[in-house]
Parts: sequence; C-alpha cells; structure tokens
Amino acid sequence: MNEKALTKQKLSGAYYTPEAVVRSLVSWATRGGSGRLLDPACGDGRFLAAHSNSYGIERDEQAVRAARCAAPHATVLTGDFFTWAESSAERFDCVAGNPPFIRYQTFAGETRRRALDICGRLGAQFSGLASSWAPFIVAATGLLKLDGRIAFVVPAEIGHAPYAAPLLEYLAGSFRRVQVVAVREKLFPELSEDCWLLYAEGHGGTADELEFTVCERFAPSAAPPQPTLRIPLDDWRAIWGRRLRPMLLPSPVRNLYQLASVDAESHRLRDIASIRIGYVSGANDFFHLRPSEAAEWRIPREFLTPTVRNGKALPQRELAQLDVDRWLAADEPVLLLRLPSDAKLPPAVAEYLDCNAGHEARRAFKCRTRTPWWSVPDVRIPDYYLSYMSGAAPALVRNAGGASCTNSVHALQSLDERGMRAAHAAWSTPFVRLSCEVEGHPLGGGMLKLEVREAGRILFPAAALGALMLRDAIDEALTTMQRWRHRGE
Repeated sequence: MNEKALTKQKLSGAYYTPEAVVRSLVSWATRGGSGRLLDPACGDGRFLAAHSNSYGIERDEQAVRAARCAAPHATVLTGDFFTWAESSAERFDCVAGNPPFIRYQTFAGETRRRALDICGRLGAQFSGLASSWAPFIVAATGLLKLDGRIAFVVPAEIGHAPYAAPLLEYLAGSFRRVQVVAVREKLFPELSEDCWLLYAEGHGGTADELEFTVCERFAPSAAPPQPTLRIPLDDWRAIWGRRLRPMLLPSPVRNLYQLASVDAESHRLRDIASIRIGYVSGANDFFHLRPSEAAEWRIPREFLTPTVRNGKALPQRELAQLDVDRWLAADEPVLLLRLPSDAKLPPAVAEYLDCNAGHEARRAFKCRTRTPWWSVPDVRIPDYYLSYMSGAAPALVRNAGGASCTNSVHALQSLDERGMRAAHAAWSTPFVRLSCEVEGHPLGGGMLKLEVREAGRILFPAAALGALMLRDAIDEALTTMQRWRHRGE
C-alpha cells in the first residue's frame, strides 16, 4: 500500500478485520441463524459477507463497491452512518463490526455533533475527547430490537480511556450481559493500537456486573470465551475508577492492590502534590535559546530561565545545579525567553522579537491566540518532575536545579513536603512501579503514558501492609503489565 493510501486509511480509521475474527463475532451475534445483521461501518463488506441477511452503511464509495461485490446479497448504503441512523426506522436483531477508530481531533464538525446528539438522546453522554468508535456502538445499539446482540472489535482503550466509561455504563444499562475480552497478542500486527473484543446480549435488560476475559491470543469460536472474572459495577466504579485495565493483574496482586487502595493510611500522588503539565511555548525553536544566542542578542539574564526541554534530559533521581551548568556549558538550547505580559521590553529583547524568526513564531497557533504573543503562560519552577512517557518506568525527579519545564514532562508542586520526600524515596519500589503500570496506559511501541489524572492515581500503600508485599508476586505482576504494553517486543 502506498503512502497516500496509508494516510487515507489512518484518517478514516479503516483497518479491515481478519476473517477468523469476523466469522466468530458474526456467528455469535446472529446465533448462527437468520436474524438481520447491521454493520454500521461495513468497509469492504467482510462482516456482511459472513451472514445471509445483512445491512451495511459505508461512507467511502470505493469500499462500498468492494462490499457489494463481497456480499451481493446484502443491502449496502453509501453515506454517513449517523446521518442515516438519526432518521432511520430500520431495526435489527444484531449488530457486528469493527467501527472506525478516529480520534477526536479528526472526528469533528457536523458528523461529531450529530453523533453526540444521538448518543445523548439514548442516554450516553460523551465528552469532547471521545473517539469515533464509542458513539458508533451506542448509535448502532439504538437500532436493535428487543433481546438483540452486539459483537464488536474495539480498541484496547475500552480498558482505560475516560470516554470508555460512559460507553460501558450505557451498555450495562441496556443489556442483560456485557463482556469485554482482552487479547494480548495483536489482532492487527501492523497497528500500534491493541484491539479487544466486546460482546453484549439481551438488549432491553440491565447488568449489575461486567464480565472480563483475559486471553493471550485470539482463538476462533462461535461463542465468547469464558469470563476470567465478573466485576460488580459498584466495584468497577468505586474501587477501580471505571477502568478495566487493573483486571489484567493476577488475582492475588489485584486483591492486594484493592486492599491498599481502600486502606485509610494509603495515599495517591494527587494527595501530596499538585500535578500539571509544563508550559507550551507555541514556538520552541524561537523561545528556547542557546547561551551563545542569548549573548549575541544581548538579552538580559532576568528574562532567561533554564528549562527541561524533554524527559530524556532528566537524570533519574535529581536535577542538580551541576546538571543545569553542564547544559549551559554545552551551549544547549535550554534558556527559555520568559517575558511577563506586563514587562517593559528592553531594546535588545524588542529587536529579537522583531527578527525574522520572531515574525514566523507569532504566526504559530498558540502564539497568535494569546496576548501578548511573546509571553509564554504557565511557566513555573516545580518541586519535582514526572516523566509521562517511558519505556522501562516513569521517573520522579527532584528539582534542585531551579529549572522550569515544557509540557514534555509533568510539573509537580508539593502539597505535603514530608509526603513527597517519602514518595520520592519509595518511587522505585516494586509496588509503586506496578501502580504506574496499572494507572497509566500503553501508547504503542512498548511505551507507557501517564496523563495528569492517571499520575494522580499512583498509589503509595500504607506502611502496615508491608508484610503483605510479596516481592516475587509483585515482580511477576509488573512483568505481566509490561507484556500487555508489549515492552521489549
């Protein structure tokens, strides 16, 4: 496939499903019979071709032609699914498919508005950050007959993304049984995104638990695999923060983690620190100067602040003044041009702002949308830094060098200095490293990402639980979680 075709495929979220997965989902959804099946984003028609009574919607005309060839018995409409669903009187016995995974930045405009309106009317309230696949599932469920079934390929984000929570809440309130199957081995080897499976049956009923199955690899079957565990909805909400990712833990360690999470003497990182992203300059090459450049432009020292440009620059435990001095001696671009919005600009600074690079910088989106364009907001000197994308493990680094930081790392201000010193000392212990894995999420390429809200949930167990901290079991669980993000593969 050429680069242009790959780009189009990525933007449309169209990655077609392996045949064995298609037949397994369709066989279960249709009960092996003749019920009427809907695929709301049918692509090249492989779900439609697997069943004799099929109906599909697809907006890409080339894919529609392929679908009609693959499933001549099916009804295939060209158009936007949400536009069609908004007014359709069609109803179906089951829905199956692989909805397009389009992130919120691209899933926009009138299509997004219509999709979220439909979901809202059905009782599922999504935030502005929801990717396309979740509204597809809700809107398609709204077209089901009583006692209908759904079977979908879904991104592994269903296990951790905030917008997955309202989807699962909606499904639990709409079906008698809801099951998520986590598959570690990639269903789509060419994608960095992992995919899991979603099954629900008994439309019109309600569930008081979520069924969860952990599988090393997909095995073709006409029925979902047996649940590994059943999670009461109350526990999923109150204990696990409406996330399924912690269910990947081996049972004894998961029970220990649950025990620590409810112990009154345990605490989260958010209890002892304010966690925020670093500043966004809007034009890094312009606002970050080398010492030699600052000297050439005669920029006064009071308008220059040393800064951490990226997480790779951080030492493992502490950023010292010697580290900052070494950056400066190496003439690295680590001096932030920090101009208060009400500053009286010296001639040298005004001259720098008026240079060609300055005129280019002020046209950048972040710069042109702030006043004045040259004043970088939210610059602070944190007490600690936290790397939020990591391979082996995130680093919590004490700031003894007085440097600021960009949004490539998180900036932490102590709320409890004693607590932060203890957290820093405990950071590399197995339980806290495991908590980073549990509360963070895979980013692809074996990387672990910690969003601000996820970093805030990092758990420091009560000292009284020390006797229960079985090192071998926790180390094994840590390896398990790293395997699920494909660390080292």
